[in-house]
Amino acid sequence: MKLDILAFGAHPDDVEISVGGTLISEVRQGKKVGLIDLTRGEMGTRGTVEIRNQEAEEARKIIGAAVRENLDMPDAFLETNAENLEKVIRVIRKYQPDIVITNAPSDRHPDHGHAASLVVEACFKAGLRKYQVDGTGENAWRPRAIYQYMQFYIHQASFVYDISHVIDEKVACVLAHKSQFFNPESMEPETVISSPQFKENLRARASEYGIQAGFDYGEPLMLIRLPGVKKLTELY
Repeated sequence: MKLDILAFGAHPDDVEISVGGTLISEVRQGKKVGLIDLTRGEMGTRGTVEIRNQEAEEARKIIGAAVRENLDMPDAFLETNAENLEKVIRVIRKYQPDIVITNAPSDRHPDHGHAASLVVEACFKAGLRKYQVDGTGENAWRPRAIYQYMQFYIHQASFVYDISHVIDEKVACVLAHKSQFFNPESMEPETVISSPQFKENLRARASEYGIQAGFDYGEPLMLIRLPGVKKLTELY
């Protein structure tokens, strides 16, 4: 199955928090979207692997993604090595996405920056025919564009995607990860993202970025390289 967009996250819920609205909107416009979680978030304070797997599937359904895979890399110990590169290269060659979206180059959780470095390097090497991974060199594929999303730390955005029409669905796909976010009945330890303030911040942050671009709500994205345009109106 060829996909238009393949979105990577270091942990289940990274993608939803950061670009859930963008992906929902793209699916509604007919794009085929896939989600790849690098780890199962097994080192997280709240929830279990089994619970998080169920929540990830529920979020996939809300987004409308065609597939969701987990590459079973070790949570909290993400690194760029030959084994992990081959795992990412396999899914890039398998789904041949035109666009790859991944974590920011640095963030509060070190895994996020490590994931970004890993995915960006894999996108390049996936296009090398002589880089053999399970004999897939002849299926070499390099995405046309790589975008990076913001999660906790603030970076300079390259553009803002309008999610005004899907803000409710974006919040819903994030909160599908029930074990990770605010629940007054939960007996598990509180974390930064399980506080009531973080839940409120989902809309507030989307509003903050949206208003800068003339939207009610938006999600910021960063470019790896300069974009090319053939007319100035493409930059509206």
